[in-house]
Amino acid sequence: MEQDAVLKDEWFNDRSFWELYAPIMFDRKRWDEVPLVADGITRLGKLDLYRAGGPPGETLSAPRLLDLCCGFGRITLEMARRGFCAAGVDITESYLETARSDAAYENLTVEYIHGDVRSFKRPGAFDLAVNLYISFGYFENPDDDRLLARNAFDSLKEGGSFIIETLGKELAVRDFVESGWFERAGYMVLTEYEPVDSWTGLKNRWILVKDGRTIERTFTQRLYAASELRRLLLDTGFSQVELYGNWDEAPYDQRSETLIAAARK
Repeated sequence: MEQDAVLKDEWFNDRSFWELYAPIMFDRKRWDEVPLVADGITRLGKLDLYRAGGPPGETLSAPRLLDLCCGFGRITLEMARRGFCAAGVDITESYLETARSDAAYENLTVEYIHGDVRSFKRPGAFDLAVNLYISFGYFENPDDDRLLARNAFDSLKEGGSFIIETLGKELAVRDFVESGWFERAGYMVLTEYEPVDSWTGLKNRWILVKDGRTIERTFTQRLYAASELRRLLLDTGFSQVELYGNWDEAPYDQRSETLIAAARK
């Protein structure tokens, strides 16, 4: 019971946050880039090595994808359209309801699981696991980041891959601004940022203003340098970790758009 109370107090367990801020975080750009991201994880996860058909009498099963923190199911739906078996885990039930509805509308078979990625594990079930759109580092306890990675490792088949796409600490420092305004989804949005604990994390304060109504939320995300993220994944048990700066597999350097880690089991 005490652990359940702690989980409920964590900021990302606030359902209202995800529902109120969804139009701001998941704008049109996030949907338009889905095919590019799907292409990237297919290559990095080596799923493009799977081919339909094969020698006479041999049946090749579709690759199995696990999306940890899947949100509205953007990636799982796209991968299902491409013939892969997809499953997604998320703590926000309303997001999963939308994903299930979209899957049903398109007659796609996708498994959506309401749960905490720190407790979900399906040993040896998947060819590829992903954690995308900067959803790594939310937990207050850094050991929980390792637990997420370990659960992904255990859920993969031998030879499977785990791909994380996140905000690298180097990029956060390079692009840091203290505050800014922008307009999105009919809201005026004020964002304020503050590095904490010598850039161990980045404190975010988001204020939404619309029709005289103001909504405010504050949260902190843990930041990893590329070398720190690689070490975490190797310590988890992965045998190899490759780092990239975009979905076209450019090197992770001063010109990078994001931090992508592809870990091999």
